[in-house]
Amino acid sequence: MRFNQSSPIRTGPEAGSVRTVLVVDDSRLQRRILASMLQKWGCAVIEAESGDHALAICKAARPDIVLSDWMMPGMDGLDFCRAFRQLPSDRYGYFILLTAKSGKVETAQGLDAGADDFLTKPVNREELRARISAGDRIIAMQRELSEKNRIIGETLDRLQAAYDSIDHDLKQARKIQQSLVPRVSEAFGASRVSLLLKPCGHIGGDLVGMFAPRPDQVAFYSLDVSGHGITSALMTARLGNYLSAVYFDQNLGVETDDRGLALRPPVAVAEDLNTRLMADKGIDEYFTMAYATVDLGSGRLRLVQAGHPHPLLIRANGEMEFVGRGGLPIGLLEEASFSQTELVLEPGDRLLLYSDGFTEAQVVGGGMLDAEGMLDIVARCQPDQSGREWLEDLFWNLMERMAPDYGVEDDVSATLFEFNGR
Repeated sequence: MRFNQSSPIRTGPEAGSVRTVLVVDDSRLQRRILASMLQKWGCAVIEAESGDHALAICKAARPDIVLSDWMMPGMDGLDFCRAFRQLPSDRYGYFILLTAKSGKVETAQGLDAGADDFLTKPVNREELRARISAGDRIIAMQRELSEKNRIIGETLDRLQAAYDSIDHDLKQARKIQQSLVPRVSEAFGASRVSLLLKPCGHIGGDLVGMFAPRPDQVAFYSLDVSGHGITSALMTARLGNYLSAVYFDQNLGVETDDRGLALRPPVAVAEDLNTRLMADKGIDEYFTMAYATVDLGSGRLRLVQAGHPHPLLIRANGEMEFVGRGGLPIGLLEEASFSQTELVLEPGDRLLLYSDGFTEAQVVGGGMLDAEGMLDIVARCQPDQSGREWLEDLFWNLMERMAPDYGVEDDVSATLFEFNGR
């Protein structure tokens, strides 16, 4: 098939653009012959009579294609090719060496120097046209790729800026969420409530807390909103208001009796929370909760467990048992009912509420920590520790059991109540 000599060489995304070809040869006649053919094919031609002259041209304005003789006085084609490749540029230049040499050694030398293609002298018109067309296609593909890389780079920059903005907002949200748990440990008479909250990301869906409307009563809880991330964190903020330790008039766990403010039964709190969540039709999230109240005078504890892991009762003599009656999560079904567990604490007894970030943690050897593993890491805690120190020791024991390939995949939280006498 013969090429149409009247059609310009221009392909790819820059269709309509004219390629610039630099012809380098110490023979003026050879340059004229090559330039004449290239111009007929629609190329813009620049001529140079030596490698040094050609290199100066390339420094000023890089051509699309270079057609250079190998054998020239001074800087030959091979040296010029090496120097051409070292020039800084974001655009690729296609380099064709003209040579009377056709051996494998010469070809290897040319390729090592950076040449893309070769033409054997005397130059055949159709072969030259084919080589130039091949170079044009390579340039078009390279520049299309460069343009796509530029677009990708700009897109990545915009994404990074968006990520940085989101990351900043999440850090601020973390501070706001931490403000929901302003006190991590507080004494109530001789007893104490301590809190542990370890989100797996900037923000989390776990919440722990405590409040006491009067000196002889205390309430504490551990809850876990379904899902992760921003939506869950927003829900914890809402629940934090429902169980506020500051504004008792907004707290669903507080009522007024003949003695003033008092704690409501835990089962009533769970029912009211369920009613409120089910009334908001646009909310798909639900949450599990363990919520307890204690009369500090009698040691009487009342507990509701709504889909949350069974609380662990740790007696003063070291005996441990899981308590609670299970139950459905809050916000899952309108007709959900909740049951209440009651027991009496003795001095030295502890009650541990914890999220499934403990029991569902992936441990070394495969599987989850589960209930038996929970008993094990509790038993490993130092017996002389209490409060926050004890909870941090518990978390450390969990980390030692956790499989390194998984890490912390869920929020980890706990509430510890220590009863130290009436």
